[in-house]
Amino acid sequence: MILETERLILRSWKESDAKDLFEFAKNPLVGPIAGWPPHTSIENSTEIIKSVLSENETYAVVLKEENKAIGSIGLKISNKSDFGISEDEAELGYWIGVPYWGKGLIPEASQKIIQHGFEDLDLKVIWCGYYDGNLKSKRVQEKLGFIYHHTNKNVYCPLVKETRIGHVSYLTKEQWQSQNQKKKF
Repeated sequence: MILETERLILRSWKESDAKDLFEFAKNPLVGPIAGWPPHTSIENSTEIIKSVLSENETYAVVLKEENKAIGSIGLKISNKSDFGISEDEAELGYWIGVPYWGKGLIPEASQKIIQHGFEDLDLKVIWCGYYDGNLKSKRVQEKLGFIYHHTNKNVYCPLVKETRIGHVSYLTKEQWQSQNQKKKF
C-alpha cells in the first residue's frame, strides 16, 4: 500500500533504499534515543530493511521533492507490539533523519498512518511511546492528540543493552474522530 500526504509518500521499504537509510540511520542522534544502535554500513542497512523494515504496515517516509527515504513509520498491530495490546490495537513508531527534524514531517506522516489505522484497518486504539529524554517524540505525540497513559520505569532495550524509563500514550478512534470534527470548523 502507498499512502500520500502533501509533502510525503509512505511506501514499503526497498533494498535499493539502503544507501538513503544508512545516510540517516548511522547518525547517533537518531537510533539510540529510539532504542536501536546506529547503522554501521550500507550492508547493515540492507539487512535491517530485509529483517525489520519489511514487516507489514512499516513504511519508508519519502520526501516527494527529493524522492528519497528520509525516515520510517509504522504500526505494530496486536502481538507485534511491545505493549501487550489487543487485536484491534496497534503501536505507532517513527523516526526521521536529523536534517528533517523540526519541519513537521513526522506529524504529517503520523496523521496519515493514524487515519489509515482507524479507517482502513479498523483499529480501536493506537498506542505510542517514547523513552525519557526524547522530547521531540513526546512533542509529536502531543501534537497528534495522544493522551498520557503510564510510565514504565524498567524497560529493557535489548538492541542497545540498556534499561530505560518509557512513557506510553494512546489515542482512541473516538478521540481521533472528535479531533478531526473540530478541525473542520
